[in-house]
Amino acid sequence: MSAELAIDVRGLSKSFDGRTVVHDLTLQVAKGQIYGFLGPNGSGKTTSIRMLCGLLKPDAGSGTCLGFDVIAETDQIKKQVGYMTQKFGLYEDLTIQENLQFVARVFGLDNRARRVADALERLGLGQRRHQLAGALSGGWKQRLALAACMLHEPKLLLLDEPTAGVDPKARRDFWDQIHVMAAQGITILVSTHYMDEAERCHEIVYIAYGRLLTSGPIGRVIAEAGLTTWAVSAKDGNGAGIAELSRELSGRPGIDAVAAFGAGLHVGGRDAAALERAIAPYRATSALTWLRTQPNLEDVFIDLVARAETEAETRNGKAA
Repeated sequence: MSAELAIDVRGLSKSFDGRTVVHDLTLQVAKGQIYGFLGPNGSGKTTSIRMLCGLLKPDAGSGTCLGFDVIAETDQIKKQVGYMTQKFGLYEDLTIQENLQFVARVFGLDNRARRVADALERLGLGQRRHQLAGALSGGWKQRLALAACMLHEPKLLLLDEPTAGVDPKARRDFWDQIHVMAAQGITILVSTHYMDEAERCHEIVYIAYGRLLTSGPIGRVIAEAGLTTWAVSAKDGNGAGIAELSRELSGRPGIDAVAAFGAGLHVGGRDAAALERAIAPYRATSALTWLRTQPNLEDVFIDLVARAETEAETRNGKAA
């Protein structure tokens, strides 16, 4: 494995009760990078991340994580992975400091006092160390959970939708801290449903129906999607008219995606000429304003999901 890669895997697959959850996942993750994992619920994101980190044994495939084999050397990998789940899992009737001390003892860590003090300092929890965890807001609970993940000084962090239910400022503060950790050489895999969070990752991975649809830096992902996008709005702000327009446009030849954006729509297609032919009659309508625009990450993901659904239906039809 290259010294610059934290994860290098090929062909990872996993099934549960005869149902394939992840199919033929191949991915490389650079050290000190933040990789955002996106996809619909049940798409295989968490299963993929757990296999990448050696926390779940794949049925097929091979590769390394932090220089260790993801199948034969999982114990060594686990010692260097910090895992933060979506649900707060610490004791609400203990203080911040007591929770960290407890976690350090449970895992038999050495230099516990130093590790707890470092975690409190790193996450800005020092002045709140004697506050009960149950009295903390969602954002401060999130910081405490992250501090607990960092006690054993992991080289790889696995964050499963860490900012769900957290206010915007706390989310921003959390991501600032994540970037500080990445700059220190820690590799971070994070699953999220928020497009603004995806845009703060160094690279993104999009998974649907257990298959990797795209990965890479955001600019490249958008460019490779090959989408042409038009923004349309009603000049009189007629929301009902826009809703009706959305229904009319959806599924027309040449139109691959229609999605509401604010008071208007984004209309996209992979064939620019076919898309322009499809919307031409509507562009002639004086009540509407049309503007060609650059596709954004959400446009790309809406298109990817639509294509993945069609491909899944085709596969299921053939299997039947």
